[in-house]
Amino acid sequence: MSTEADIREKFWKALKSDRTLMLGIAGSREHSQPMTAQLDGENPSSPLWIFSSKDTLLVQAIGAGQRGMAQFVSKGHDLFACIEGELTLDNNRTMIERLWNPYVAAWYEGGKDDPKLQLIRFDPEHAQVWLNENSLFAGVKLLLGADPEKEYADKTADVDLRGGPRA
Repeated sequence: MSTEADIREKFWKALKSDRTLMLGIAGSREHSQPMTAQLDGENPSSPLWIFSSKDTLLVQAIGAGQRGMAQFVSKGHDLFACIEGELTLDNNRTMIERLWNPYVAAWYEGGKDDPKLQLIRFDPEHAQVWLNENSLFAGVKLLLGADPEKEYADKTADVDLRGGPRA
C-alpha cells in the first residue's frame, strides 16, 4: 500500500532520474514542449531549473511570470504526473554555474554568457501522481476477479510539492 509520502518520494526519484517533461503555460492554447528539468540536489524544496533560449515562444509567454503546467512520464511508464506551479525567468548566475554541463553547453555557442541563454525557474506546488503497475500483472489480477478501482486506489495521490523531501 502506497501513502502520499511514498508516492511523493517515488515522483522526485523518477524526475531526478529521467528529467524530461512537457512544459507549458497553464490554460494556454499553445502546445507544451519537451524540456529537461534539472534539480538542485542541495535543497529539497528548491525549484526545477530549465535551460532555454530567449527567442522561444515559451520564454516569451512567461514574461514577468505565469502559471505553469508540466506533464511527466517516467522512462519505464511506471509513474505519470501532472505538475502545476509558478514559472519565472531567472538567469541566476549561481544556478547557471551549478547546473552547467556538457549537454547544456552543446546548445549555447557562447557558453554560459550566450546572449540567448535563458534559465527558467519552475516552482512546483502541486501534482497529481499516478503509479502504474506492470500491465501483465494487473491483467492477471483482473482475470482473477480483482476490482480494478480498489486495486488502483493507493496508486494515485494529490501531492503537495512545496518543501517536501526528495529522494
